Amino acid sequence: MHRREDVTGEGVDNPQVLHIVGARPQFIKLSPVTEAFKRFHIPYKVIHTGQHYDYTMSDMHFDALKLDAPDYHLGIGSMSHARQTARMLEAIEEVLLAEKPGLVLVYGDTNSTLAGALSAVKLGIRVGHVEAGVRSFDRRMPEEINRVVTDHVSTYHFCPTINAVNLLDREGILGIFTGDVMYDALMRFSRTGLSHPHPQPFVLTTVHRAENTDCRERFMGIWRGIELVSQTVPVIFPAHPRTKNLYPDIIRPLGDRLQIIEPVSYLTMLAMIRDASCIITDSGGVQKEAYLLKTPCVTVRDTTEWPETLAAGANMLVQPDPQKIQHAVKEMSSKSVSESDNPFGDGDASSHIAAFIRENVIRL
Repeated sequence: MHRREDVTGEGVDNPQVLHIVGARPQFIKLSPVTEAFKRFHIPYKVIHTGQHYDYTMSDMHFDALKLDAPDYHLGIGSMSHARQTARMLEAIEEVLLAEKPGLVLVYGDTNSTLAGALSAVKLGIRVGHVEAGVRSFDRRMPEEINRVVTDHVSTYHFCPTINAVNLLDREGILGIFTGDVMYDALMRFSRTGLSHPHPQPFVLTTVHRAENTDCRERFMGIWRGIELVSQTVPVIFPAHPRTKNLYPDIIRPLGDRLQIIEPVSYLTMLAMIRDASCIITDSGGVQKEAYLLKTPCVTVRDTTEWPETLAAGANMLVQPDPQKIQHAVKEMSSKSVSESDNPFGDGDASSHIAAFIRENVIRL
C-alpha cells in the first residue's frame, strides 16, 4: 500500500523556518531559496554545521553568493561519517530546542542533510527536503544512504525533476515538482559577467567522491587518465582539500599541461565549466551545471543520480580506466550539447518552494 504525505495539513504555530547547510553545494542551493523567502516575507534562520570549513569551500562561497553570515556555526569539521553525524545530531538538537522552528529545510545528500532531518523529526518538527527523490541506486555511496533516509523521514519533498517525483512514488512518497534550485542559482549568476583567467581550450576536472578517493586503485586510474588527456589538451584541476590531503605525493602539476589549482569561487567555477571543451568529474552538481551550460561531461562513476543528462547525450559514464577516460573525453569533446527540453524546471524553483511553504505550512 502506498503511503502519501499530507501536503497541506494544519499550519504551524511558529512561522520561522530553519535552514540547515554545511557543504559547498548546499550554500549554492541556499542562496536563491533565502532570496525567495525574503520576497515571500517568511522568517528564517540558518545553521552552518561546519562540514565544509576551509575558506575555499565555505566562506568564499558565502561571500560570492552574497549570503548573510549563518545565525549558527556549529564548527563540526571533518571526521569519520559516524562521528561527524553524531556530533551534528547533538549540536543541531540544541539549536532546535532553543529555536522551536515550525519547519526545518535540509538540502541535498550530505551528512548535514541527514543529521538535520533526523534531529528535527525526532523532536516532532516537520522537515522539508530540497532536492528530494534523487537516486543513484548505488548504496556504496554515503550520499545515497543520506538521500534515502532523509526522504523517508521528511514531511515535504521538493523534487528537482519529474523523474525524482516518479522515483519517490515507487517508494510510496508524494513528491512535489518544483524544479532545481541549483538551476535558479545558475540562471541568476550567469547573467553577472562570469570570467576566469585560463586560456582556451582546456579540460576541467574535479574528483572528490569517496568511491573514487577512498580507493587508491580507482583514484590512480582517474589520475592516469587525466595525465593522458593532458598530453593533447591542457587540464585544469581545482583540487578538493580532502583529495589533496589523501594523495599529496600524486597530485602534482605537469607544467602548463596539467594545472593543479585551489578550489575557486562558485562564479569562477561556472565560467570555467562554460568555457571548458569537456568536463571530467564525479560531482553530481558539476554534471548538472555542465548540462545547463551546454558543456560535454565525462563522469567517472558507476552510476549517476542525474540520468537526465545521459538521456540528453550531454554526459557519459566511464570506469576509472586511463584509456577509457581518454577515449570518452575525445568522443564527448566533439559533441554539441543539444537544446533538448530542460528537465530541471523553469529557473524559479525557489519561489515555488517558498510559495508552497507560505500557503501550506506556516501561519503568518
